[in-house]
Amino acid sequence: MSKQLHPVAPSQPLVLGKMGSTYGIRGWLRMFSSTEDAENIFDYQPWFIQRAGQWQLIELEDWKRHNHDLIIKIKGIDDRDAANLLTNCEIIVDSEQLPPLDGDDYYWKDLMGCQVITTAGYELGKVIDMMETGSNDVLVVRANLKDAFGMKERLIPFLHQQVIKRVDLSIKVIEVEWDPGF
Repeated sequence: MSKQLHPVAPSQPLVLGKMGSTYGIRGWLRMFSSTEDAENIFDYQPWFIQRAGQWQLIELEDWKRHNHDLIIKIKGIDDRDAANLLTNCEIIVDSEQLPPLDGDDYYWKDLMGCQVITTAGYELGKVIDMMETGSNDVLVVRANLKDAFGMKERLIPFLHQQVIKRVDLSIKVIEVEWDPGF
């Protein structure tokens, strides 16, 4: 048996999905993908899971679409009981596997923790989360403790040119055209 050289753990873990309930009796599982196009999750291999605090590399044997669900078969998981142990496990990849983006596209993970400032220099706070609204993504910004406007959190639409004026990931700053009172 030849051993494939795979890392023991991802150096930059990124959750891309989650395993759901079992499907059938032969070890298949439902799967939820958080990639923009659900099937894109299969482009990123290898997958890792964490069980009892230990990293584990899992190999995808097969997948298919069933009604509105994606169902997957993990190599070595051949019955319902074994599959059941994977229910609710997050599917994790090494974010170094993600392709570089061009232009005004950013991975959400890269925007987390960025300081958000207005074009006038007012510090609005740090990005703590992102939301999808359908029409555009929204930055969830936790305001600084001594916010002059008494804000705890701001929701700022991620609209290039209109609102987002500059993103500098090297210094983790996002410059926005935004009213701090909002």
